[in-house]
Amino acid sequence: MDIATAVGLLLGAALLLISVLIAPGSSLAAFVDVPSGLVVVGGAIAACGIAYPFGALLRTPSVTMKLFFPKAPELKATIAQLVSFAEVARRDGILALENKLDEVQDPFVKMGVQMAVDGTDGELIEAVMRGEIEAVAARHKVGKGLMETLGRYAPAFGMIGTLMGLIIMLGNMDDPEAIGPGMAVALITTLYGAIMSNLFCLPFADKLGYYSKREMEVREAVVRGILSIQEGDNPRVLEQKLSTMLPQADRTLAA
Repeated sequence: MDIATAVGLLLGAALLLISVLIAPGSSLAAFVDVPSGLVVVGGAIAACGIAYPFGALLRTPSVTMKLFFPKAPELKATIAQLVSFAEVARRDGILALENKLDEVQDPFVKMGVQMAVDGTDGELIEAVMRGEIEAVAARHKVGKGLMETLGRYAPAFGMIGTLMGLIIMLGNMDDPEAIGPGMAVALITTLYGAIMSNLFCLPFADKLGYYSKREMEVREAVVRGILSIQEGDNPRVLEQKLSTMLPQADRTLAA
């Protein structure tokens, strides 16, 4: 589980709640308004339904779960695995890697090793694997874009809700005592839109972008590693090649 995402959300929500509770003359009930929530959340989702196909919207829950339970492989562990495969190929021949396929959890690594074992041309291996990288990157872009779109539309619908509230309030000017509460309710939608955008949607989009970049780095290392194994490079040479993708402090791979 991604602790940073969970802690960030809890901390942000806690700070907002505490600020409301300790403010003089403030009450939590004053910040709760169901119609305002419907305008902001419902409006933003409806706008995304116009901007994206229905299938993309259905994937929103699974995309959100990746924020808390990312499945991106670790670069250091992947490099260590590729180096071990290179050692097997160097010692026993590349066909011996077929016995290692059951140990491979990452389908992308397994695909590359299988093509190398089958004697596939290096250029074809690279073309197929880079095509897979591009397809994955395109899917990630849709998920990130969906969150960014929600983050853009939520404040806009917050403003729309505020304008609606002001119109309703101005239509009831006969009762001066209702002006203050009416103004407060009108402004709540703007608050809801800002919170939805800046505490949820836009940070979610940034985190998805981070995970996508990290996964692309791992996949790039896999492509380089598989091609190096297919060409029969020395395992230590392969380790030196791929270790340049790691921070200096992580360049000593586990044996």
